[in-house]
Amino acid sequence: MTRKERYRFVLDWFQKNVPNAETELHYTNPYELLVAVILSAQCTDKRVNMVTPALFERYPIPELLAKASFEEVEPYIKSVTFANNKTRHLIGMADLLVNKFHGVVPDTIEELVELPGVGRKTANVIISVVYAKPGMAVDTHVFRVSARIGLTIKATTPLQAEQQLVANIPQDLLAIAHHWLILHGRYTCVARRPKCEECQLQVACKYFNTDMKHIIDQDTK
Repeated sequence: MTRKERYRFVLDWFQKNVPNAETELHYTNPYELLVAVILSAQCTDKRVNMVTPALFERYPIPELLAKASFEEVEPYIKSVTFANNKTRHLIGMADLLVNKFHGVVPDTIEELVELPGVGRKTANVIISVVYAKPGMAVDTHVFRVSARIGLTIKATTPLQAEQQLVANIPQDLLAIAHHWLILHGRYTCVARRPKCEECQLQVACKYFNTDMKHIIDQDTK
């Protein structure tokens, strides 16, 4: 199977079988999503969704968060990973958001990455989810899954993976493809023991056809 055929098969399968895919983070506006995505770095969406309701109730707008102290914010997010750094990032993000962007979440990657705690991955999430712009956010799931399937080749950084995916996925599918790959990595193509036996992308998956197929065949004999 050529790389082009692999992309076609994978995208066709997801379009037919997972027509609706979206972030599992809970939010009601761009500001809340930005906060949630910052908190989700190296942390589960489930954990983030547990802490954000109280945080959003206390700081419903960036103007309030920008004026808060570390000691006031940290207790709300202390159960997430790297809570100290994320507390500083949230306050700094809110301050810059208010003072430079008038409280409006920017709609470009270049502006978004100016905000503390916002890297390219987070920026891509915001532009694709909030502003429906073509963007491919590469987190650990997307990076792993795209490499295993063979959508990316010898990508050693998230940026390299992003560039390859953007070059091969139609722009109108980029935003949802990001969610397809994340969810596939979260529930099927998991890190330690991918569930290859139940995955319906087997025929197109480079990892399955090179590393796993003979193991599964032996187990079923």
